[in-house]
Amino acid sequence: MALKEQNYGQGNNLPVLYGLIEAAFKAIIYRSKLMKTFTILEINTILNGKLIGDTNRQINGPEQLEKANNNHITFIGSIKYARLWETSKACAAIINEQLEIEPGENRALIKVKNADLAMAKLLELFDHGPPQFDVNIHPAAVVHESAAIGKECKIGAGCYVGKDVILGDGVVLFPNVTILDEVKIGNSTVIWPGTVIRERCEIGNYCIFHTNVSIGADGFGYRPSEDGRGLVKIPQIGNVVIGNGVEIGANSCVDRGKFSSTIIGDGCKIDNLVQIAHNCVMGRSCIMAGNSGLAGSVTLGDGVIIGGSASIKDHLTIHSGAVVGAGSGVMKDVPAGQTVLGYPARDSREMLKQWVAMRKLV
Repeated sequence: MALKEQNYGQGNNLPVLYGLIEAAFKAIIYRSKLMKTFTILEINTILNGKLIGDTNRQINGPEQLEKANNNHITFIGSIKYARLWETSKACAAIINEQLEIEPGENRALIKVKNADLAMAKLLELFDHGPPQFDVNIHPAAVVHESAAIGKECKIGAGCYVGKDVILGDGVVLFPNVTILDEVKIGNSTVIWPGTVIRERCEIGNYCIFHTNVSIGADGFGYRPSEDGRGLVKIPQIGNVVIGNGVEIGANSCVDRGKFSSTIIGDGCKIDNLVQIAHNCVMGRSCIMAGNSGLAGSVTLGDGVIIGGSASIKDHLTIHSGAVVGAGSGVMKDVPAGQTVLGYPARDSREMLKQWVAMRKLV
């Protein structure tokens, strides 16, 4: 029944009225906790930029140029997007310092050396934080009596922590994470729901594994049987060793070694839906974009970048600083610092010349 249709003067309806008022106050308090607002001066102090123009509007969040309203701040990283500022409703923007744009009436610009990095700081400012745990270890979690759990660890409902597992201080396991026997996980690593870490794998400090990551599944190893009537599975008895500060996106897989270890170096960033096969070795601070994959026993040097949907043949080495373009198929080793494109992948300059020549033939 609508609020105006009820007779709240009657005593038996007072509890209903009080309940509605209490619910309304709770909703207001909840929204106020979620809503973060800042002035342009407060934001500029944090970003340490050069403020051009001014706005008296309270800024309640960042948004894309086209979607922003007059309480949003946006960002402009290149001249390509500068033309959109005039029609954008945003009251403020973070821009690269080399861009020359007029702020307009009751609008402000914050000039910085790198708009992308400044926007990263801003997003942290408006971040509401991860889901909270009511208790450190949920009653519905299963933790083996032999597991060693560090200080201030949080283990959600439906988690399984197996025999002789070691969790460092501050590890967070969100609901329905599976950690099998003898796994070691370093301090402050965060693992999101659905992730499975198989037996004997080793994870470093400050890692982030997003939903449904698979660490340590069997590598893909089969050989024809002697009688030629089937396939023989090759046992995969190694493990996975992951360094510090590694982030792995949702639904990505890192397979265990056939023997020895599959290794992911410190600081590597791996996108969603990436496949890293058995006995691969990745150096420090490598990047792999979505849908890319390494076949077995590939070695990446430090700082290698693999573009989206690129495929790397087994037993190859891509040396430090090399870049593999999106959609490329790498069939031979790549020297340090080289950029390769195409299928099969070749030096980018040579491949671009070929593409130009082919267009002229059409």
